[in-house]
Amino acid sequence: MRVAVIVNPAARKGGALARWPAIQAELARRLGPIEPLFTRAPGHASDLARTALGQGIRRIVAVGGDGTVNESLNGLLDPSGRLIEPDAVLCPVPAGTANELCRALGHLAVTGSAFDAAASPRSQPIDLMRVRCTGPDGRPVDRFGYLIVALGLAATISHRASQSRWLKKLGEIAYLLMTPGVTLGYRQRDISIEIDGVPGGTRRLFTAMVGNTENGGGGMKLLPGARFDDGVLDLIDVGGVSRLEVLMNILPKLYSGAHVHHPKVRTARGTSFRFDSAVETLVDLDGETVGRLPLEITVLPQAFRVGAV
Repeated sequence: MRVAVIVNPAARKGGALARWPAIQAELARRLGPIEPLFTRAPGHASDLARTALGQGIRRIVAVGGDGTVNESLNGLLDPSGRLIEPDAVLCPVPAGTANELCRALGHLAVTGSAFDAAASPRSQPIDLMRVRCTGPDGRPVDRFGYLIVALGLAATISHRASQSRWLKKLGEIAYLLMTPGVTLGYRQRDISIEIDGVPGGTRRLFTAMVGNTENGGGGMKLLPGARFDDGVLDLIDVGGVSRLEVLMNILPKLYSGAHVHHPKVRTARGTSFRFDSAVETLVDLDGETVGRLPLEITVLPQAFRVGAV
């Protein structure tokens, strides 16, 4: 089995590079000698993955965080979201600040599971999210992801955490440490929501998230019950509540999933969503800031495959 191993040495603000010798030893024990492909800049993982496909390689191992895995995935897809090579398989290995796909696949709970999946001939299907929004430069963005699309407060927390060199070295706790300060300074804004083509009106929101998995933000149970292979996406939004209420009565319940029972937290399900606002509102996809509203999200059922044990 030919395998390409894409490594982001900058993941976790350089922590992935420090861990690489140990990761390489585990992979080599299962796969044999490895010649890693190190990324050099944002977007490079996509280029490396696409080049590997052109060389006849169908199993892509992505070593880094969710951003690295997302870039590698986008290199396997054509502009419509179809796999360029139908038998291509993506194998994430956790080495970043956030490793939520690995968590959803059970790799963080079982030692060695990610390495075993990388070497296994087995795979399993995952739904894909197509995201269209306005990029930081004002040009249209068309990207694909597999975890959570966040807008508003949650996207701003992720953006601020990624900008902090010392915080991101702390790993998943970076998001938790950034949350109180950003929340206290964040203003709600009026955001219109449309689900499956049906207008849902405008609501004054702190944040909204559309997800393919229930976990995110460093192990938080943001969307309880969400599944990555059922062809449906889950929505949660928070608004019409004070900052103090968010900090004291909603955020502490995110790890258990009990926040969904708060009267100011709404949930819904659908296959397509649209959000817009007159106020600039950041959009985050799989832990990376990709742009701002307006935002459109659609699901592509079981559009790609990941390694399985």
